[in-house]
Amino acid sequence: MKTVGQFLELEALSENLLKSKSNSGLLRLKVLYMAELYENLSVSMIIEKLGIKKSNFALMTTALVKEGVIQLKATEIDRRCRGICLTQKGKDELVAYKTLIQEKLGATSLEVEHALKVLIDFLNKIV
Repeated sequence: MKTVGQFLELEALSENLLKSKSNSGLLRLKVLYMAELYENLSVSMIIEKLGIKKSNFALMTTALVKEGVIQLKATEIDRRCRGICLTQKGKDELVAYKTLIQEKLGATSLEVEHALKVLIDFLNKIV
């Protein structure tokens, strides 16, 4: 059960860090990041990775498309599936946000970066 507690603490601390510098909603920034990271995944797979309801994702993406931040497109893997990609406006917003968070984090050691990579790989296997 210690691991469960550590995951809960990690999630809470990470969310607080990410919210502290953002004027935009955290979900919005997560969607932009997932669009950048998983450009060729289907919308349904991105929804699964985010762990949100399909209706919430649909509302968010509709607003982002209207703002010109993302575009919906057919994925390269399966043309029948829709994916999302960032427009230049979306890329600029995401870069600005990542820069703010990086400034707050400061320099990180190789050990920290390796530990984060291992954790992300582990979570991607089970999510």
